Amino acid sequence: MNYPKLVQDDPWLKPYAAAIAERQVAAAHKAEVLTGGLSLSGFASGYLYFGLHQTDAGWVIREWAPNAVKIFLVGTFNDWQEREEWAFQKLKHGVWEITLTREQLHHGDLYALSIHWPGGSGKRVPAWATRAVQDPRTHIFNAQVWAPEQPYQWKNTGFVRSAEAPLIYEAHVGMAGEEERVHTYSEFREKVLPRIRRNGYNTVQLMAIPEHPYYGSFGYHVSGFFAPSSRFGTPDELKQLIDEAHGMGLAVIMDLVHSHAVRNETEGLGKYDGTRYQFFHDGPRGEHPAWDSYCFNYNKNEVLHFLLSNIKYWLEEFRFDGFRFDGVTSMLYLDHGLGKAFTAYSDYFSPNTDPEAVTYFILANQLIKEVNPQAISVAEDMSGMPGLAMPVESGGLGFNYRMAMGVPDYWIKIIKERRDDEWHMGQIFYELTSKRLDEKVVSYAESHDQALVGDKTIIFRLIDKEMYFSMRKDQPNLIVERGIALHKMIRLATLGCAGGAYLNFMGNEFGHPEWIDFPRQGNSWSYRHARRLWSIADNQELRFHWLLDFDCEMMKLARESRLLEIPAVDLVAENNSDKVLAFHRGAFLFVFNFNPERSFADYGIPLGAGKYRMLLSTDNGRFGGQDRIDEELTYYTLPVGNIASQHYLKLYLPARTAVVLKREDFKRVK
Repeated sequence: MNYPKLVQDDPWLKPYAAAIAERQVAAAHKAEVLTGGLSLSGFASGYLYFGLHQTDAGWVIREWAPNAVKIFLVGTFNDWQEREEWAFQKLKHGVWEITLTREQLHHGDLYALSIHWPGGSGKRVPAWATRAVQDPRTHIFNAQVWAPEQPYQWKNTGFVRSAEAPLIYEAHVGMAGEEERVHTYSEFREKVLPRIRRNGYNTVQLMAIPEHPYYGSFGYHVSGFFAPSSRFGTPDELKQLIDEAHGMGLAVIMDLVHSHAVRNETEGLGKYDGTRYQFFHDGPRGEHPAWDSYCFNYNKNEVLHFLLSNIKYWLEEFRFDGFRFDGVTSMLYLDHGLGKAFTAYSDYFSPNTDPEAVTYFILANQLIKEVNPQAISVAEDMSGMPGLAMPVESGGLGFNYRMAMGVPDYWIKIIKERRDDEWHMGQIFYELTSKRLDEKVVSYAESHDQALVGDKTIIFRLIDKEMYFSMRKDQPNLIVERGIALHKMIRLATLGCAGGAYLNFMGNEFGHPEWIDFPRQGNSWSYRHARRLWSIADNQELRFHWLLDFDCEMMKLARESRLLEIPAVDLVAENNSDKVLAFHRGAFLFVFNFNPERSFADYGIPLGAGKYRMLLSTDNGRFGGQDRIDEELTYYTLPVGNIASQHYLKLYLPARTAVVLKREDFKRVK
């Protein structure tokens, strides 16, 4: 049998080779059915046909509502009344259309659909609407005509995402400012983008961009799949944000939620044409048991048209540079992976795996590369399905990366459950490097998940209540000093072992205090914890800026050295009794002394003959360290016997510190 590369790389997959081949055949067949042999990109252009569009004669609106028997356009232009001159005409295949003169609609008008079906009717925000706004008094959403006289003119039209490994800054526009309110695209563009660029990241990941009725959902209960959230500003202001990010050399990717949809009916897709099964599975399969949401029917051609067109829309109209797909595990398995351990390969190739979702992912990733070959796709998957982040032609599902979700879980576990002197060096290295060799991952110490109310950030787990009283430099505190030391070491170890990309959630780089909690009834609708206190990181009297400065230097090291593009991370030394860990990545040597009490002089790291210079030390005073390490020295390995014997690099390793050195070529004088 001619095995695909996925199976060649992992012989344990041979019993499932037929299943792997079958999913590729199924995806190819579905693509043929959808496109008739033409391009996926051509098929995924539904947003150019459906929704509201200006024409030479005026306007046209088209929507898909196969169960409807009558549809009226209602809005501010007709006092929200059903009138025959505003009635849609039914076309083929459940499509409805209305054409209007130029004078009947204007930029800024509010509108909706009044849809009638057998036995009922309801007001709906159009599924393909590209803008929806919420009435501040009634909280009702309506679509809005967005057709400014001067469409946005892109400036950085030649931007191409860098081939550098992604260093991702995960961000939420609404909570990206200091004031207790929702912040805007323009404020993010003006104030946060320069900070991200200055910090050394090369990719921005924006959360909560598609419209969502409940702000506190963090954008994961989507109602308007084609409408950028109006909470943060206008579509043009989002375009300007992305445009200026490109001008700074920053790629921008988007959190894409195709795993489920909000149940809301007026502003969402729930019972859009009076049926549950228009976009979603009917019955229990169409309801997510944990998320109170509806699950898409990925086998339905019209649903694939909607979702694939949504992908192309964001790539083409807003020039996003890729996506982080949310809830991939939930999509891949009929039981949504809830409570499942995934301990055997058979778990991935069982009747529990949803072949329709697998087909969707293959088509989605093929489409992304067809529209923009430089765009990236990241899978948020906790199951570890083999081939998820391998090319389709190699037998995979086509993602570029998968999230290394076990890494933050591991850091939380050992911080919460074990004392420092119980941390196991070999286990730390294993957890940080554990991945399939043929797939890349996005490694991270913590993301927004760990910062949400009910959980704790790393800095809060390490420092806890001392965060409130002892973060000034003139307030010595051993708990805070320990927390700052470990915060730097944990991030450096995670980055040093990262399997292809690295991610940080905004503010966590400087140990943002407390947690994220969006306005809700339980907190009296407060915005206190739905913001970022940038000023504390810039305040030279507080310790937070030490962590920020360290993160900047760490990112600089990663970018200038192209560190994450070096695939192999090789263990050099693991002394669990001393709590010392050392590993090589190319020419770069990372050495950690996690020992909470003992410092070591002339600690020997076994290496080949070489010369090293120091690039980074967590003990540097600029980062809150004690300046105990001479970073200007040139370090040479020394043999224990003759020149051919084992060499050791002798280092001074203070307690709770880490260093990065680079091996340099040199000629030994005889």
